[in-house]
Amino acid sequence: MAIRSLSSLHISPGDVVLVRVDYNVAIKNKKVVEDEKIRASIPTIHALQQKGAKVLLVSHLGRPESKIDVQYSLEPVRKVLEKILSYKVIKVESYKVVSSSKEVIFDIPSIRVQIEKMNAGDVALFENIRFAKGEERNDRAFAKTLASFANAFVLDGFAVSHRDSASVSGVAQYLPAYAGVLLEREVKSLGQVMEKPKKPFCLVLGGVKMETKIPVLKKLLPKTQSVLLGGGVANTYFAARGYGVGKSVIDSAYTKEIVRYAKQKKVVLPVDVVVGTPDGKQYRVVSIEKKPHQICKRGEMILDLGPVTLLHYATYIQAAKTIVWNGGMGYMEVKPYDVGTLTVARLVAGRSRGQAYGVVGGGETITALSQTKMSQYVDVVSTGGGAMLEFLSGKQLPGVKVVTKKWYHR
Repeated sequence: MAIRSLSSLHISPGDVVLVRVDYNVAIKNKKVVEDEKIRASIPTIHALQQKGAKVLLVSHLGRPESKIDVQYSLEPVRKVLEKILSYKVIKVESYKVVSSSKEVIFDIPSIRVQIEKMNAGDVALFENIRFAKGEERNDRAFAKTLASFANAFVLDGFAVSHRDSASVSGVAQYLPAYAGVLLEREVKSLGQVMEKPKKPFCLVLGGVKMETKIPVLKKLLPKTQSVLLGGGVANTYFAARGYGVGKSVIDSAYTKEIVRYAKQKKVVLPVDVVVGTPDGKQYRVVSIEKKPHQICKRGEMILDLGPVTLLHYATYIQAAKTIVWNGGMGYMEVKPYDVGTLTVARLVAGRSRGQAYGVVGGGETITALSQTKMSQYVDVVSTGGGAMLEFLSGKQLPGVKVVTKKWYHR
């Protein structure tokens, strides 16, 4: 996929570049819990500073429902970014509230004054873009106003590239759009998996959101040599086949699809599972028989992969030349149900260390990988779970579309 990279952006010192980043990070007690997403944006910021740009950063945080809500303020993020850059990050006073309608709108004159005062190479951060109603619905007037503050647009938040919102695809209708360092790297890396994956190609799918997993399974199944299922994906299959899964998390809307795809020999299912109570106080290993049977007793759930399954899955992962993993293998938030996910994380990272091309994405998946302290061995740790899945399912992402060389702003 040919995209317009940051290297092709030609600006004059002092020009304003609007940069859509993904700073949707966990905040606790007004402090950033994990700064990985913030650090991921630094190469793009530095590249633009070297070009002499005034860097105007835009991000969302959480779902404030188009109103100013201090718990979703980006101020904690600004402080962390400032510390990482060792450089002052200007806080843009972005909004005002219309007294009659209570609608949150841009304080346009104030914003223009603040940008005018910036020097070449300065970095500024807007307050949460989702405070404004026009963002999520991609209001054209809102997008045009946002674009009017800058000379060019850079999208560096791959995690939001599947959103058709004002600060992602909307502004690109009015400004020349380019891919930031992070976005370009992720698109090229995932494109490699889609186009020419080295064989054997092993796909590992878990988690609970079947609506995002089924399209990926459909698209990548012909390219793979093995597909390993876990979590809610495997649970849904067992329920569809008539196994007694108790209170296990399943998605009954996709039972026909998962049974159809799982019939293929290359799709590998658990041969034993850990069942128990959600608090982790009672648990046991249950072998999966070929004929449907009662896996869970009353009050039990399937909460992890069993030890024999993990040994079985290890043989596929350790033989792979390409590995894509998305979704936890169980209820990893509670011990001992974290064993399956952490084991898979270690296996994928270990194999990716120069022996296979490893791609990992998704919130809990990345968390597990981080806990193993082996993230550096994986070729691509995608910042976008949902975006990664949509990309791998073959969808054209709105944010990626606007930075391709075949697409031009109006």
